[in-house]
Amino acid sequence: MADAALRLTTLAEELLGIPLPVRIRAWDGSESGPSDAPVLVVRSRRALRRLLWKPGELGLARAWVAGELDVDGDLYELLDRLAGLLWDRGAETKSAVHPVRDPRLRAAARGLIAIAGPWPPPPPPPEEVRRRSGPLHTKRRDKEAISHHYDVGNDFYALVLGPSMVYSCAYFDDSAGSAGGLTLEEAQHAKLELISRKLALKEGTRLLDVGCGWGSMAMHAAREYGARVTGVTLSAEQAAYARKRIADEGLTDRVEIRVQDYRDVRDGPYDAISSIGMAEHVGSVQYREYADDLFALLKPGGRLLNHQIARRPEPNEEAYHVDEFIDAYVFPDGELAPIGRTVGTLEEAGFEVRDVESIREHYALTLRQWVANLEANWPEAVRVTSRGRARVWQLYMAASALSFEHNKIGVNQVLAVRPGEGGASGMPLRARTWNPTAR
Repeated sequence: MADAALRLTTLAEELLGIPLPVRIRAWDGSESGPSDAPVLVVRSRRALRRLLWKPGELGLARAWVAGELDVDGDLYELLDRLAGLLWDRGAETKSAVHPVRDPRLRAAARGLIAIAGPWPPPPPPPEEVRRRSGPLHTKRRDKEAISHHYDVGNDFYALVLGPSMVYSCAYFDDSAGSAGGLTLEEAQHAKLELISRKLALKEGTRLLDVGCGWGSMAMHAAREYGARVTGVTLSAEQAAYARKRIADEGLTDRVEIRVQDYRDVRDGPYDAISSIGMAEHVGSVQYREYADDLFALLKPGGRLLNHQIARRPEPNEEAYHVDEFIDAYVFPDGELAPIGRTVGTLEEAGFEVRDVESIREHYALTLRQWVANLEANWPEAVRVTSRGRARVWQLYMAASALSFEHNKIGVNQVLAVRPGEGGASGMPLRARTWNPTAR
């Protein structure tokens, strides 16, 4: 008799102490749970063996990437229901449950073992980062981490990001979601325009774009403002793609793209620096050096625009740990910091922080459009990379969209200046003159 779904549901509810908010469909065709809920499909008992070996997020991620777990219905709704369990109950569960002493966990483990099938667990999917060695955030290790994330094929990113090739949150207006709202391309253009105005770019401005990606900001600054731009990235694939785009637009006399660590840039001072979606890779142990290096590369009166994802502060910051799924499959060695810490570190390095703009909701909108692009181009995305890689990005972007929507993470643009002689900032007396729609 097919009853695997009922057994799984019963085990989960015994462990959680509440009804499971999703329906389960098991490999034997059985189903259990609310009839109107999205369905978590357990395609193979291998998924259970992964969970027994790596309980929690990493085991679930491995099963998802391998295709042993799937969703029938709305992915966002299912993730939202499961995330509610983690966000609302996660802290109390982690503090209350000991993996050896707690009888519920022991009973659940015995139940899973009984239906999980032969030991040992399957090996991790090939998309998972292999064991890393050496100190965090050395130049070698950072280059390997960046390569894992970005050197997965420019064709894949083009399918997801669209023609703008901008891999950071777009800047929508209040018509977002309506028929007359900005398209993703228009909103990405608006974001690049916003940054350019905040940096006060003009003809001849010398701009350093740290973590330049596929060259979109560098090209915008050169084409629209006549800036002279140096872009640096650790990704060889990004650099090759950016150089071709720049040549095709006839901007090679204004834009140089280097495969170079920002710590090795020595040709300052620059009039302005943009760092868009790059500081998340720096890490807490390196962040002060990052701030010091950028300060040294700016001329007095020069501006820095730091566009960075932030997390909510922990009651005990020592307890913070990097998300297992993100670390193993998406951003190896990446770390998020609270916005207060970022601002404080920039000030300690000598910057004067002049403006902080939260654009959290914009990133949720952006991610949902990226997911839609990926799903609309699914066969081609799988062809140019791998099914596992496409599943990594689908899960990562959908879950991240919900995290932004629920204010679990945010994203901020921090505008700072290197003070000039006598403390002069060179800033206008009225703030946010760069946004003509703000009042």
